[in-house]
Amino acid sequence: MQWNPINSIEQIAQIKEESKEQPVVIFKHSTTCSISATAKSRLERQWADAGLGNVKPYYLDLLNHRPVSAEIAQSFAVKHESPQLLLIKDGQCQYHGSHLGISLQEVKKLAS
Repeated sequence: MQWNPINSIEQIAQIKEESKEQPVVIFKHSTTCSISATAKSRLERQWADAGLGNVKPYYLDLLNHRPVSAEIAQSFAVKHESPQLLLIKDGQCQYHGSHLGISLQEVKKLAS
C-alpha cells in the first residue's frame, strides 16, 4: 500500500475530480493517538487482501494539517473524527468509518 499525502486544502478539489475516474479513500490520522496508530496499521495489513487495487489511498496527518482536516469534514459533510476513513466516489463521500469500526469490506462493496 502506497499512501499519497494530503498537505493542502487545494488537493481536496483535485481529489473530488479524481474520484470521478477512480474511487479514493482518505485516512485522517492523529500521529499521537494509539487508537489511530492501530487503525492505520490494520488498514495497511489488510489492504492487499481486501481487493482494493482500484482505490487510491490518501493520508492526512491531521495534527500538522488541521485546516485541511476541517475542510475535508465540511466538503464531504461528515463529522470530524480521528482516526477516520472516507471513501470518495463521483465527488461524494460514499462511506465514512472511524476508530476500529473502519471496514474495508464495506469500502470494497461501495467502491465497486
